[in-house]
Amino acid sequence: QVQLVESGGGLVQAGGSLRLSCAASGSIHSINVMGWYRQAPGKQRELVAALPSVGTTNYADSVKGRFTISRDNAKNTVSLQMNSLKPEDTAVYYCQCTQVGGIYWGQGTQVTVSS
Repeated sequence: QVQLVESGGGLVQAGGSLRLSCAASGSIHSINVMGWYRQAPGKQRELVAALPSVGTTNYADSVKGRFTISRDNAKNTVSLQMNSLKPEDTAVYYCQCTQVGGIYWGQGTQVTVSS
């Protein structure tokens, strides 16, 4: 099993910035993709950004140019820098990683953007 622990959520005014971090621990073999998803009230969980170990970073159209994902493979961490936040970015943000044998999720961290 892999455990993911997120941090960095909170309340921010529109136009502000937040940085989310996620650390993976446990039975780590070779993590392929690390990424962030979010789920707003009454909506389905959606991809925000994903960064594979090899390949192209994938961003949701709604966050392109505002959010930046990065990862530290040596430390098994992934971060999401969120700038120019909008009220529609309000959601619970979940860290996710994949490796052979499983897909793992964090417990989620709340991001609230006030107008």
